[in-house]
Amino acid sequence: MNSVAASLPRRHASRQALLGALALLLVATATWSLTRGAMVISPGDVAGALVRWLSGAAARGDDSIILSLRLPRLLLATMVGAALATGGSTMQGLFRNPLADPGLIGVSAGAAVGAVGAIVLGGQSGSWRVAAFAFVGGLVATTLVFLIGRRRPGVANLLLAGVAINAIAMAGVGLLTYLANENQLRDLTFWSLGSLGGASWSRLAIVAPWIVLPLLLLPRAAAALNALLLGEGEAALLGFRPERLQPLLVALVALAVGASVAFTGVIGFIGLVVPHLLRMTYGPDHRFLLPASALGGATLLVAADALARTVVAPGELPIGVLTALVGGPFFLWLLLRRRDGEPVS
Repeated sequence: MNSVAASLPRRHASRQALLGALALLLVATATWSLTRGAMVISPGDVAGALVRWLSGAAARGDDSIILSLRLPRLLLATMVGAALATGGSTMQGLFRNPLADPGLIGVSAGAAVGAVGAIVLGGQSGSWRVAAFAFVGGLVATTLVFLIGRRRPGVANLLLAGVAINAIAMAGVGLLTYLANENQLRDLTFWSLGSLGGASWSRLAIVAPWIVLPLLLLPRAAAALNALLLGEGEAALLGFRPERLQPLLVALVALAVGASVAFTGVIGFIGLVVPHLLRMTYGPDHRFLLPASALGGATLLVAADALARTVVAPGELPIGVLTALVGGPFFLWLLLRRRDGEPVS
């Protein structure tokens, strides 16, 4: 008993150290990202541009590239990566399944229906109409999942409702794709692969509240998520109310992920890989998992976006392709290292 009590401060210290290391890694990755692209800019020039911007001094040189193009893109990547990974960590705790991700509640599939519908109706990939339709589509799909799932208590019914709504939504995507012409097919394919190319200060101002507010509120549910890992009955005995907690968590994840998908398209695996790896390595305590997932997801997406702008410069590789290239091999490695009968997590 004494050895267990003595190990708790060490574990807490190691987790705090990891959070600090993840924060530093995010800063380093963000700095590197600002230097990369079709035109390579030195870290000194990046720092000078940021200092002049913050101090109100006159811009010069490559400042417009950094401040008008790369900085809003960096901030959008940071927010979207944090939203996807935190949403994944929340869903894994809510469903008590280490392989859950935000797509289980229908938000990504619903957003895809909205975006594809807007493109077929005449919208351009990356336009405000497509983003608005995608956001509304994600929220509508999630609302349907919740209304159907709540007819019976428990997360199992919510999960089954999510599977059904996802299937219906993807059938809708298939039908709209069939009706699209050649130009529309190119637009919806580009949207479905994910991109941060449309980032701007005006878009950032609109999407930020929908992402930042859930990111600030979700960590407040860490203790409740820890209790839910024991089961809904046990969580109720500990003073939590699962019937109120579940819709709140689903709504917060839907808002953050729906806004992310609406403005960037579908970016897979971040909501699955980052929280799963942290959970597998450091345990299921959501007081640590939620902030660590936010930092890890932001770092991964910022790095992927920098690589997307660099690998085929002056062109740009779809960012969803890069995240899939990371996520796919990771899960193959995970499956290959499992022993017979061993759980995934």
